[in-house]
Amino acid sequence: MINKKLIKNIDFLLILLIILLFIIGIFVIASATNMQVEGLTRQVKIQIIGFALGFLLMLFVMYFDYNTYGDFYKIIYVISILLLLSVYIPGLGVYRNNARSWVDLGIIDFQTSEIAKIGFIISYAKYLESKYGKLNNLKDLIVPFLMAAPFIILLLKQPDLGSALVFVIIAIAMLFYAGLNYKMILAGIIGLAVAMPLSLKFLEPYQLQRIEAFMNPNDPTLPGNYHVMQSKITIGSGELLGKGLFNGEYHRYDYLPVQETDFIFAVAGEELGFIGGSVIIGLYGILLMRMLYLASKAKDSFGSLMIIGVLAMFFFQILENIGMTMGIMPVTGITLPFLSYGGSSIITSMIAIGLVLNVHMRRKRSSFLL
Repeated sequence: MINKKLIKNIDFLLILLIILLFIIGIFVIASATNMQVEGLTRQVKIQIIGFALGFLLMLFVMYFDYNTYGDFYKIIYVISILLLLSVYIPGLGVYRNNARSWVDLGIIDFQTSEIAKIGFIISYAKYLESKYGKLNNLKDLIVPFLMAAPFIILLLKQPDLGSALVFVIIAIAMLFYAGLNYKMILAGIIGLAVAMPLSLKFLEPYQLQRIEAFMNPNDPTLPGNYHVMQSKITIGSGELLGKGLFNGEYHRYDYLPVQETDFIFAVAGEELGFIGGSVIIGLYGILLMRMLYLASKAKDSFGSLMIIGVLAMFFFQILENIGMTMGIMPVTGITLPFLSYGGSSIITSMIAIGLVLNVHMRRKRSSFLL
């Protein structure tokens, strides 16, 4: 059994927040898939199973001292890259949504980049632990850059721009927390601004079309703009209090695309209104602020950096997903944590929460496997 003192150190507020978000998500997914007409839908079943499996994996991750994961960070790093490469194995990798990002597990298709995020956060945090407060020049950034590069390149190759951006944000946030010199940050921003136009030639045609669509939001002929327009109309139709659960009209008559995944927040906006949407955003805000607080309480930089990596992952996915449903962010296909339908997404989110809880419950003392 786990030491009783460690159980007392568990942050139950964090667990409560993800349960609340999951419950809201289940009801919204049920409505988005017309459960009131179709009965218990496949999406609802998979989401519940995914949450249950994710909860068990969360407990499993919490069971072992997080420093044990750090001891194997090189192996975890290699396995994470191999996971991204597994999509190219004939008969295993499958092509979905214009990207070769999935493996066929029989029951479900699993997006390998989801688990790779966790492996990257652990391995990156462990390396940066030894460089904490020592990132003062370009030479110090060579290894961190080389560590992140394979993930980003492989994801762009699939192509999966959305997931690649998540890895970029995770890396930047962890570098910043590790004490990256402010002059380097400024130089990086300038370098990114200069390199951005040059990077366009490496993007796929459909990715360029999405950027063009974002720059010209009022042109419905451009790919993705119709989706965003319908999303904004759907959210606006909810007004202040919403139409009520299972009473949404736009998603029921298929005006809203990919409503149970990418545009799940639009369904919530229509049925729960401005008040309901604000509650969801508020819950996410509390979740992120709580993780930032827990990072400050960690007993070592390795633990803090892992929490910051998880926080950055959630922050960008929340910002990007909700932002694209409102037309203020480009459409990338990133899911909304704990709300969007997706087995691999919710399982990964639960494992990530397990890492955060692991660090916090061991903040005061060295622990052991029992």
